[in-house]
Amino acid sequence: MKDSESLKIVERTVEEIITVEELDGALSSISTSGRKPRAYVGFEPSGSVHIGHLPILNTVRRLQRMGFHIIILLADMHAYLNEKGSFEQIRETAEYNKRCFAAAGLSEETEFILGSSYQMDEEYMMDVLRLATITTERRARRSMDELSRSKEDRKVSQMIYPLMQAVDIAFLDIDVAVGGIDQRKIHMLAREHLPRLGFKAPICVHTPLLIGLDGEKMSSSKGNYIAVDEPEESVEQKIMSSFCPPQIVEGNPVLQIYKHTIFPGKNTGELIIERSERHGGDARYDNYDEFELDYAQGRLHPLDLKTNAVRHLNEVLEPIRKVLRYHL
Repeated sequence: MKDSESLKIVERTVEEIITVEELDGALSSISTSGRKPRAYVGFEPSGSVHIGHLPILNTVRRLQRMGFHIIILLADMHAYLNEKGSFEQIRETAEYNKRCFAAAGLSEETEFILGSSYQMDEEYMMDVLRLATITTERRARRSMDELSRSKEDRKVSQMIYPLMQAVDIAFLDIDVAVGGIDQRKIHMLAREHLPRLGFKAPICVHTPLLIGLDGEKMSSSKGNYIAVDEPEESVEQKIMSSFCPPQIVEGNPVLQIYKHTIFPGKNTGELIIERSERHGGDARYDNYDEFELDYAQGRLHPLDLKTNAVRHLNEVLEPIRKVLRYHL
């Protein structure tokens, strides 16, 4: 696949790229210099790995196929600062998360790094303090608005969190920072402030956030998600009872599963919606846009959407479940 085609695929499946021109330049450098640009995503080890993680993992997998070196930061220190448990609990979860991320299709060349392996180093902490001297309290607080566990009685640790994340990007020599759109403010802080400390500004790639099965924000604490190792019967139960209003696209979690998980994860050229002849027979779709239009115009019924989502999502998740079962 040509570089331009690869870039278009990434553009189509993410929320935004800052900037497309810079990412194109990094991609071109692979063939001209032979150097592998470094792309990373950081995950707080907390709770289950669920289908809300898959858009990010699909993106880094595409970058990996394009020639990028991929780093997965298991951000145990960040999880501790964000009140996600004791270090012992967090590190146990980190090991499980690592197995899930690897099972999602990343190559063996993927580098997994535990944040605490370097974040107490003198040089790293000095850079955090240097960044603190040029970052306003308001900017640090706003950067944590969408990620903070404590919304009311905020902790000082939540001011340190975005500074550490920005320094992670510098310390790991990252060219491309990947994350959900909720990471945008922290990434923008890194783009603006790291050059003032003598580091390069990262290219930023942001993926969409999936809605929970109840129509609210997907969250491990709410349980409104489908885990990547969820049994088939549980996938069926959760999808069949999920929020899915007829002909409504905005805020429809089942449609989002199709858009960001099923369509990107299918191996064949078309997606088939199986239904009885009495209801129009099977429908075939080459792309998500046609599929969404049919639902919005009432040519697809919510029950057909759900029953087929069960089948297709289980097909996407089965290779992950299989790998995880093998390593038990």
